[in-house]
Amino acid sequence: MEDKVYDYTAVSRDLRALTDRYPFVKSEIIGKSLKRRNIYLIRLGEGERQVFYNAAHHGTEWITAKLMMRFAFDFAESYVKGYRLAGYDIRRLYRDASIYIAPMVNPDGVELSKTKEGWQANARGVDLNHNYDAGWDEYKKLARENGITAPGRTRYAGRRPESEPESKAIADFTRRMDFEYVVAFHSQGEVIYWKYGKILPPRSEEIARLISKSSGYELDEADGLASYSGYKDWFIKEFGRPGYTIEVGAGENPLPLSQFEKIYKDILEILVFVGLT
Repeated sequence: MEDKVYDYTAVSRDLRALTDRYPFVKSEIIGKSLKRRNIYLIRLGEGERQVFYNAAHHGTEWITAKLMMRFAFDFAESYVKGYRLAGYDIRRLYRDASIYIAPMVNPDGVELSKTKEGWQANARGVDLNHNYDAGWDEYKKLARENGITAPGRTRYAGRRPESEPESKAIADFTRRMDFEYVVAFHSQGEVIYWKYGKILPPRSEEIARLISKSSGYELDEADGLASYSGYKDWFIKEFGRPGYTIEVGAGENPLPLSQFEKIYKDILEILVFVGLT
């Protein structure tokens, strides 16, 4: 994978290389963006336990897509060679679990972020991670109080939940599946969000503490605008199961690629053991 802005062309290229090199890795298209770019899905493993990772809900957070693709390559190579990854038996994981990955939820936003500074939203100016039905009305009220009333680069939640094809594709896919846990990867902050309101799914705190110990990231509770209408909020509300937002890296988005190897090292064990937990 080339060391440059990890855009839609890069993820498409790497997905082709991944499935050509490792035919047992399954991929599909679960939706289209507003600009008709593919929303890709990767499946690693064939076990009954299902977990879901998604990344790049926000345009400037494209480094998270590159992290997901790096993990997919490392997982597949470890499976072929019988190597352990982060100390875990990947062949066992492949047998017991199915890890689904949507590496780039917002391909249009990633493209726009290359020319529009700080662009997080999709091509319609809707922040996809505030377009889910979890405290959406509360979010809209708070957004109005903060002067957010129209499409723009960030934080505008749209006209209704799942109004955007990208968030609709992710929500519809989630509803079709039976995920035990989900993790949405964002940047930056080196923190883990694991709550939504007063809903506390079984084992959610236990797993959150394991994730924190593995990565060195702090557990945190969202407040203000960040408290509502995100993907993990919706998953917790809708299914009553553990969901996490992990904010990788430190600094300002887009994070420099000089952080990539450190971030990958920080989260690699998480990517493996969540499927076995």
